[in-house]
Amino acid sequence: MKRMKIWLGPVLFLTAAVCLVLGLFLPIIRFDTLYFFEETPSLIELVDALFRDGDIALSLVVGLFSIAFPVVKLAGIGLQLWGRGGENGFLRRVMPHLSKWSMMDVMLVAIVVFAAKSSGLASAVSQPGLWFYAASTLIAGLLPALVSAPAEEPPAA
Repeated sequence: MKRMKIWLGPVLFLTAAVCLVLGLFLPIIRFDTLYFFEETPSLIELVDALFRDGDIALSLVVGLFSIAFPVVKLAGIGLQLWGRGGENGFLRRVMPHLSKWSMMDVMLVAIVVFAAKSSGLASAVSQPGLWFYAASTLIAGLLPALVSAPAEEPPAA
């Protein structure tokens, strides 16, 4: 089990990081309006559009929860994985609290999809970016349990 833990943590971390990057830059949703117009923005483009349209507060909230928060969380997990978090350090105390909020960002995107579908003005269809983003969130939610799991005791001789 310990040998599996040695390689599983870094592999899952790398997978979560790659999925997060893909989730941020690939289209997350396709909006079809009036059967003629189609938009497929990425999460980065959605935050930028909100900011440019003057919705600065909403842009900051979405940007913090959907971009900054997952990046900071993954960085903290990485520090823990490679032994820089300390046995009783700040990261070890903070990471369980961050894990509780791990699905907030995916829920935010789901609300946008629901709002677009229920308004009747546009149809919304999820795109690959959303699935990569959700995969990153799920893996990052599982990683703290793996990182903080106590090391296996060697068998008594």
